[in-house]
Amino acid sequence: MISVSASAPRIGFDRFLALDWVSAAMRVRAGIGSREELVQQLDEAGLTLAARKKTLTLLNRLWLEPRPELAAFSGRGIEAWKAGQGIPPAAMAWAITVAAYPFFAKVAELVGRLTALQGDCRASEVHRRMEELFGQREGTRRMTNMALQTQADWGAIERTERGQKIVRRDPIRLSDDRLVGWLLESALLYAGRSVPASSAGSMPVLYPFALERPLAMVMAQADQLELRYHGPGEQVLGLRG
Repeated sequence: MISVSASAPRIGFDRFLALDWVSAAMRVRAGIGSREELVQQLDEAGLTLAARKKTLTLLNRLWLEPRPELAAFSGRGIEAWKAGQGIPPAAMAWAITVAAYPFFAKVAELVGRLTALQGDCRASEVHRRMEELFGQREGTRRMTNMALQTQADWGAIERTERGQKIVRRDPIRLSDDRLVGWLLESALLYAGRSVPASSAGSMPVLYPFALERPLAMVMAQADQLELRYHGPGEQVLGLRG
């Protein structure tokens, strides 16, 4: 299996992305929105010319000009969105960003792990672990904050005590088989490996979502996923190819 994160930028995700902006970029990719409308949203948000340019760079890598190894994946997301009804914008944004930006995904994974038991954690814990992975420099802390601010805007967490406490919000329940399959694909692309089938739906990187569909039903709509045996009686979920 090919790991997308192996060729991805080590950080890359260096600014806040509002959910409305990511959704607008998705509509452009889907052919039902215009780039002019997207730029207008950024202008109305008060971004400077330099900030707008950098924000568009991030949005391009998500939907408009994805890396070659993510082009087919992003296309499958658009197809799932067009075929589904009432698909939450946050689920679309989360899947494409997890696949495209390993730094964002690592922050999400840490938040998912640290809030799994009690539903909250200290922001300092996330910062400390990210600095262990990416180095103790100002950029790591700032970009971790950008990822946390983005996840808060997307409805995954609430930041209290002046941002020092992270509280996990109620999960978004998903019941669309194609969307769930695509979301699982994004998590596997980030992980770069197969995962136990029994825990695939509860991967920490997908913490904002409750995947309510049986895996067998999801597999029927997800050609990129496959189940295989890894040792006696142990099934793992992975990507084809």
